[in-house]
Amino acid sequence: MADTAGKRSAQAEALADQIDAIRADMQNLSSTVSRIANTQINRAQGKAMETAQEAEDAIKRNPLQAVAIAAGLGFLFGVFTRR
Repeated sequence: MADTAGKRSAQAEALADQIDAIRADMQNLSSTVSRIANTQINRAQGKAMETAQEAEDAIKRNPLQAVAIAAGLGFLFGVFTRR
């Protein structure tokens, strides 16, 4: 009887150790995912700013073309949402 209780106690301790290890792994994984997500967000923000700057430069170089494109897109938007 005491032997069975000792085995259960050892199993419970081993299980607690495994749970602690899983908890530590989850914290490490969470940190890694967070770090990767922040890196990707920074890259996306940089790319968006770069693209916006390129669009602004293109508009400054060709203002009439930009107005024509905007008018065309506005017309198409009106046609598709007219229903």
